Amino acid sequence: MRPTYPDNSHDHYTLPAEWEEQDGVLLTWPHAGTDWKDYLEEITETYLQLTRIIAERERVIIATPKPNAVRQLTAQRLPAPLTERISIYACQSNDTWARDHGAITLTNAENETKGHVRLLDFHFNGWGEKFEARLDNTITRQLWQQGVFSGELQDHDDFVLEGGSIESDGEGTLFTTSTCLLAPHRNQPLGREEIEQQLKRRLGMKEVVWIDYGELEGDDTDGHIDTLVRSAPDHTLVYCGPGRPDDPQYDSLARMRAQLQALRTPAGDPYRLIELPLPALLCYDGERLPATYANYLILNGAIVLPTYGQPQNDRLAAERLQTAFPHHDIIGLDARVIVRQHGSIHCITMQFPQNTLTPNKES
Repeated sequence: MRPTYPDNSHDHYTLPAEWEEQDGVLLTWPHAGTDWKDYLEEITETYLQLTRIIAERERVIIATPKPNAVRQLTAQRLPAPLTERISIYACQSNDTWARDHGAITLTNAENETKGHVRLLDFHFNGWGEKFEARLDNTITRQLWQQGVFSGELQDHDDFVLEGGSIESDGEGTLFTTSTCLLAPHRNQPLGREEIEQQLKRRLGMKEVVWIDYGELEGDDTDGHIDTLVRSAPDHTLVYCGPGRPDDPQYDSLARMRAQLQALRTPAGDPYRLIELPLPALLCYDGERLPATYANYLILNGAIVLPTYGQPQNDRLAAERLQTAFPHHDIIGLDARVIVRQHGSIHCITMQFPQNTLTPNKES
């Protein structure tokens, strides 16, 4: 029997593009009870830098089990005009990957309901039960109960879906990867066609484009789309290039590039493709890390690009990304500490579209 689930396709709610106007961004703050414990001071410094960048443009919502400590820290390190844009809420958490446990927000462009939002709370199970995630799975509900969000909160706990596994062009097309959404311990026994239908109805999308190739060594997510391919304005796809032919990742990423070259828009035209360089080999504690420039964060008027201490590649990635977003400032942020835990800047953030957040009601 097929499961029942909320249907968002009939009332014009849909997943917007990430470059549309935002209210703010969610950060789930690192603490000693997370895997960051061995270099907590370093990752906290990275979070402070990211908080500053976001707060210069929009609100920052921080979820943390220690709100008073984080409030004192941000007050000490950031100027008062910026701290006024930071709202801190008490939330218990296992880890900090806000992209995957944060609410996925749909917007409505119909005249009679224009500007309304709907927050979807999907089930997060630690990327296919690889890691403990019971507390993280409650963060959206914890924030809702504290009055963070406007609009309707819709429970989708019967379906496993991570924000990093989907990418919207804002025009009804959703991009995802078969390696992730069909991976074990997600939504079996549902197959590809059934999952596609659920994505369309739950997210209000018209089409689903499946990317079948692309592999980064050290990736724990089974191939999230936000490490490989990102949507940009004017039917543009920004993607992670294959790098050197002698790299073990080369064949899979080259096949992904060929698949992207063969894709067509709903109008039948090829996509505009912009290739980002593959960062040079980056290792920590004896293992290769899944460094990628595709895991950038889009803000109002700016892009936060992960950098990896590789001047030539970092600069080339910024130049290529500027061609995709010519009206955005490109801001580099050193992500070498973040990637030690196998993610990057997009992974630790979740944006909220305009009209999603209520006025500051922090605990």
